[in-house]
Amino acid sequence: MPAAGLVSNGGKEYPGELTPYVLVTCIVGAMGGLIFGYDIGISGGVTSMPSFLKKFFPSVYETQQGEKVTNQYCQYNSETLTLFTSSLYVAALLSSLVASTVTRKWGRKMSMFLGGILFCVGALLNGFANAVWMLIVGRILLGFGIGFANQAVPLYLSEMAPYKYRGALNIGFQLSITVGILVANILNYFFAKIKGGWGWRLSLGGAVVPALIVTIGSLVLPDTPNSMIERGDQEKAKAELRRIRGVENVDEELNDLIAASVQSKRVEHPWMNLLQRKYRPQLTMSILIPFFQQLTGINVIMFYAPVLFSTLGFESDASLMSAVITGLVNVAATWVSIYTVDKLGRRILFLEGGIQMLICQIIITAAIGAKFGVNGTPGELPKWYAGIVVAFICIYVSGFAWSWGPLGWLVPSEIFPLEIRSAAQSINVSVNMIFTFLIAQVFLNMLCHMKFGLFLFFAFFVLVASIFIYFFLPETKGIPIEEMATVWKKHWYWARFVGEDDSPSGGIELGGDGQNPKRV
Repeated sequence: MPAAGLVSNGGKEYPGELTPYVLVTCIVGAMGGLIFGYDIGISGGVTSMPSFLKKFFPSVYETQQGEKVTNQYCQYNSETLTLFTSSLYVAALLSSLVASTVTRKWGRKMSMFLGGILFCVGALLNGFANAVWMLIVGRILLGFGIGFANQAVPLYLSEMAPYKYRGALNIGFQLSITVGILVANILNYFFAKIKGGWGWRLSLGGAVVPALIVTIGSLVLPDTPNSMIERGDQEKAKAELRRIRGVENVDEELNDLIAASVQSKRVEHPWMNLLQRKYRPQLTMSILIPFFQQLTGINVIMFYAPVLFSTLGFESDASLMSAVITGLVNVAATWVSIYTVDKLGRRILFLEGGIQMLICQIIITAAIGAKFGVNGTPGELPKWYAGIVVAFICIYVSGFAWSWGPLGWLVPSEIFPLEIRSAAQSINVSVNMIFTFLIAQVFLNMLCHMKFGLFLFFAFFVLVASIFIYFFLPETKGIPIEEMATVWKKHWYWARFVGEDDSPSGGIELGGDGQNPKRV
């Protein structure tokens, strides 16, 4: 039984190459991921700084500093502390729903611009915070900004990129996220050393910098031809398509974009349209891929890396430096995905990364359990033992960084037809934010109660996710975005939902491996 199926789309191969113009445009657009990454990296570092805890979360500070620590797993367990981290993702969830309308009616650029502005205001409020409520309100504004940016940027990149290079260019978004995390971890390490204990203000307020990059970048970027056509400006879209493809003859691609737009405008209620039977594959992917992405457990590492390493017995400086190391690995491994995603395909990276993460989670569970046991007896890890833990965490991070990290954003953004694209991307972002929020909110409590077994909890979902990918995700590399509906028609399962009349005529057939498409 084949795990995926592709059909003919008429042998269309739109002319165009990777021009310097589109490369620069996609690099600038991908910087929208900086704000998301910076926030992920900065949160965990700040919440491990004693001066920050003493000012805003004194009960956690007293538990950490005093003689109350009898269970290493529970020293950071505070609902208020986790609310500081997780409140952002509730806001991102809500704003991503609004961003769908903005993206559809006013273009991808406007959503990115609003995201940068809101994030900038939230960063300033956090940097000058003197009370917990200011932190929470600032986090909510940051969340609004992330919701808009995460909704628009992956769509922007998928629509601008030539289909042959769409995977690599779209992963620029994930690369920006990893760079944001790394920069935040480095800044936390140095700001924590500032005398007087006010370095956390620089860490939080420093989010203004990536916010301004996104805001200014959105002003200089062109909008996508898809968006221009969607808003009725076909001549401008044709001129822009010629510019980004680097060729004069763009009629075939333009006509397909116009046809997709015409079909899109017939849809009065895209949210309701998502529920149609023929969109069942896309709806399923827009829900389950972000669900599994968060249940891999990566945000346990990225949100709370310094807190986690401190819990495992690392000293304060050592825990922050370990977070920097994982950040470096994250960036380096994302480049692997950029270079291989359009050559090897999406499925093989998903599956290899899943196996790698699963093995590492089992080993990390054994290492932590052997050291602290069920009772979490306090104590520092020997350097060699700590090195082993960090090494396998890094291997785990690298597996995520070239698989579920970038592909969790790439695949959903490239499979949606224009008529449901904005609404479906909002579903994708919303599900991502829901489970990011839940994990951020309950992780420290789960660590306290499940102890080292928490990593097995996430390992189970990695296993289920890998099985899901093997059986239900068709290969999508090398397919023009407006022809993507064809990949479902001969899939062993999804074919029953997508009829012959729901896809363009013509075709792509499977290669000899049963997964990779070849044009006929």
